[in-house]
Amino acid sequence: MAASGGGFNYRNGTQRSSLKVDRPLSVNSNPKNSVKSKPLSSSAVVRRNSTGSIAASPKDDTGVPGRVRVAVRLRPRNSEELVADADFADCVELQSELKRLKLRKNNWDSDTFEFDEVLTEFASQKRVYEVVAKPVVESVLEGYNGTVMAYGQTGTGKTYTLGRLGEEDTAARGIMVRAMEDIFADISLETDSVAVSYLQLYMETIQDLLHPANDNIAIVEDPKSGDVSVPGATLIEIRDQQSFLELLRLGEAHRFAANTKLNTESSRSHAILMVHVKRHVKGKESTLSNENGNSHMVKNLKAPIVRKGKLVVVDLAGSERIDKSGSEGHTLEEAKSINLSLSALGKCINALAENSAHVPVRDSKLTRLLRDSFGGTARTSLVITIGPSPRHRGETSSTIMFGQRAMKVENMLKLKEEFDYKSLSRRLDIQLDKLIAEHERQQKAFKDEIERITVEAQNQISEVERNYADSLEKERLKYQKDYMESIKKLEEQLMMNQRNCGGEKITNGPKDDGANVTSNKENLSAIEEVVELKKLLQKETHLRKAAEEEVSNLKNQLSQWKRSETAGNAEILKLRTMLEDETHQKEKLEGEIAVLQSQLMQISFEADETRKRLDLNEPGRILGGIDSLMDQVRHPQLKDSGNEEKASIAKLFEQVGLQKILSLLEAEDADVRIHAVKVVANLAAEESNQEKIVQAGGLTSLLMLLKSSEEETIHRVAAGAIANLAMNESNQELIMAQGGISLLSMTAANAEDPQTLRMVAGAIANLCGNDKLQTKLRGEGGIKALLGMVRSGHPDVLAQVARGIANFAKCESRASTQGTKPRRSLLIEDGALPWIVQNANNDASAIRRHIELALCHLAQHEANAREMITGGALWELVRISRDCSREDIRNLAQKMLTSSPTFLAELRRLRIDY
Repeated sequence: MAASGGGFNYRNGTQRSSLKVDRPLSVNSNPKNSVKSKPLSSSAVVRRNSTGSIAASPKDDTGVPGRVRVAVRLRPRNSEELVADADFADCVELQSELKRLKLRKNNWDSDTFEFDEVLTEFASQKRVYEVVAKPVVESVLEGYNGTVMAYGQTGTGKTYTLGRLGEEDTAARGIMVRAMEDIFADISLETDSVAVSYLQLYMETIQDLLHPANDNIAIVEDPKSGDVSVPGATLIEIRDQQSFLELLRLGEAHRFAANTKLNTESSRSHAILMVHVKRHVKGKESTLSNENGNSHMVKNLKAPIVRKGKLVVVDLAGSERIDKSGSEGHTLEEAKSINLSLSALGKCINALAENSAHVPVRDSKLTRLLRDSFGGTARTSLVITIGPSPRHRGETSSTIMFGQRAMKVENMLKLKEEFDYKSLSRRLDIQLDKLIAEHERQQKAFKDEIERITVEAQNQISEVERNYADSLEKERLKYQKDYMESIKKLEEQLMMNQRNCGGEKITNGPKDDGANVTSNKENLSAIEEVVELKKLLQKETHLRKAAEEEVSNLKNQLSQWKRSETAGNAEILKLRTMLEDETHQKEKLEGEIAVLQSQLMQISFEADETRKRLDLNEPGRILGGIDSLMDQVRHPQLKDSGNEEKASIAKLFEQVGLQKILSLLEAEDADVRIHAVKVVANLAAEESNQEKIVQAGGLTSLLMLLKSSEEETIHRVAAGAIANLAMNESNQELIMAQGGISLLSMTAANAEDPQTLRMVAGAIANLCGNDKLQTKLRGEGGIKALLGMVRSGHPDVLAQVARGIANFAKCESRASTQGTKPRRSLLIEDGALPWIVQNANNDASAIRRHIELALCHLAQHEANAREMITGGALWELVRISRDCSREDIRNLAQKMLTSSPTFLAELRRLRIDY
């Protein structure tokens, strides 16, 4: 609330007096003993110990952590009081150095009170913020909840102290603006976040000042932690101070105000500003080593810590007497509502100050909203504002007594800290993806290198072979050409010799004495020719040797290329070895990742255990009634060992009650949960108890156990209980509506124990017998789940599967007889026919009987006839019609065969008389 004059203004307007209020005073930090009540010191600082739990640091001088700190602020006289009270002294006297306040009764007597801080009319807005709100803001930044609240008579300056924007004069900024400046100065916008809600409590209705259409917001209390929240309020994340100022202007524009005798713009509602601060605290790095001794850093293995603090700034509407404010009509009703809520707040503080067993926090929505601020876990500072006028001494005395009682309230500060497992998981996933991508990249590079070397070797071999073939061809052509030229020369020479010999014979024929000469010449020519031929032969021999040497060189080159190929193959083998080493390294990395995941799970488990210990105010203290109930559930036979088990369960049910038994389904002790679900399963076996179990929420609890528990025993017993409840048609619809088929299918997929599968199959088989649920049952995977359970091979499981298929087929045949358009069976569409045909002649009578019924029901639909013929079901129907031991099934099979045109046509084609 704003002051009427003096150094304060109405709401966020300009100051109306020339009095200076920004002159700071010195502060004496040592508290003194009060006259009427001993002041408690400031709340103790809370720290975290090495195990992660919350522990308090050494306590202050009084040994009480978290006491509510109270400061009193005096408003200067306004213009009206300067005239009306000019002849009267102020009713209060402040001793700020001693932190005392004297309230005069008359000219010679006064009462003395002591507070944590006493602020005179000259105290600046900065000093008020530093002594009242700054310690609370620092606690919020460390991860605690904090509350700053102003209480006082109408017109004493509450809104001026808290909500002044300081647009014209920055020194006049109030606690809200200065607190947000400190928050933005301390956080990192990259990792941290700040979100704001601005509400008003008007006529016992919570309204959203940032979204006026949202005018009836509910208050929600966490039953475990006791935290109070308003989830329906608008929550806006802000990034800078300017955005916050715009939100404050918007909220103030929507706040209710009215003109009274005490204040021209009096607030008619309680304003509540909520600032949610979320900060990330980085964890330390840790080092892991592999088998080879090579260490590598795994950063941020420890889950990052997230600290969440909430700052609540409450500007209460002024307490006022109707005769002084002059309220009439609707303003009178507003005043009554304000006074009622403030009265409820006073009663709560009185109860807390006197350590009363009952604190009436539910008498008003204001006290419900401030449940954490008084007697809760928040650090709380209260500033009470008073005026100097003796005309309002009664209201001033009431305000002072309110502050004195508030100083006796103690809060237990609690650090709001949790682990950010999602962030750690995302980092591990990214690191895993990088390692996998790097391994795949290296593997691909090795493959590409092997392919490149192989292609290069093949190209080199091909090149050598081509060169060798070309060289051989060139040498052959060369030698052939030389040979042909030599032959041609010899022929030419021979012809010349013959011509020469013929001419000589003609010329020298008549002379007898020249015969010997001619003969000698011929001999010489022959000799010369032989010599020439020898020379040519030697030449050809040399050429042949040269060709052989060339061939030998080419062979040597070929052998070298073959050796190169061998070396290439060795390199390929080496690369393959490296690839195998990389594969082995990948397996090691996967092992390390599995270790990281196990460590993550261990950290999660330790954090959960730590959170559980923190949430328990008195570990080890358990109500006696719950202890006895757990003992009765664990050992029901101890209650009446002489009776049978059903009588013991019935007696336990009468002694304990169904509601308490169902509550133990959520117990933390695994043995308690197991025994409790066994008791519920035994109770569900009796038809008289089924309706009671469902009405008490037992069916929902059993389905939640299937979803949340990982115990095989719990899955088995819970499925059996659901199977018993599923025998009732109304319960079947409830099971389907709550997603029971999906949960049973999931349990069947994960279970390996035949008894668990038998219970799940029995439950689904009961649901298969409901005509209304067939389409939904099939759509949620009920038929697929039944067929999936045949993997067990256990006769009991197969019998339940066969029963479910028979029930489903019976419902389909019943629908066709009621006029529904026949279509192909959903069982055939989901692939159940091969298994039906395979087990139609099973040795187990329970399986065979249900399968025979299912075949007869499927045969009633003409749309199924063609698939049954191709799937071999026709032969089984013929066998059933002749050899079935039960006469009713045998007659039904005969009827199906004779009434189906498709079956009769196939029998005639196969020449089977029927």
